[in-house]
Amino acid sequence: MHWRDMDYEQRFIDIEIKLTAQEDLTQQLSELVYEQQKQIQELQALYKALVRRMNEGEAEGPDPYAQERPPHY
Repeated sequence: MHWRDMDYEQRFIDIEIKLTAQEDLTQQLSELVYEQQKQIQELQALYKALVRRMNEGEAEGPDPYAQERPPHY
């Protein structure tokens, strides 16, 4: 085998190794984005529930459990 053929073969192997590493990284990033999207959706649902709860509380009047300031403040 000629030295150039060996050089090309080694370069090809190196490229395959790098491609495999890139595919692994892409898969990891895809999984991370998926998990983050799930967290965002959960936080949005929680936010909407809290806003709805606050709006319901405002419609019912002042919170009976809220601490009021004494008159001298």
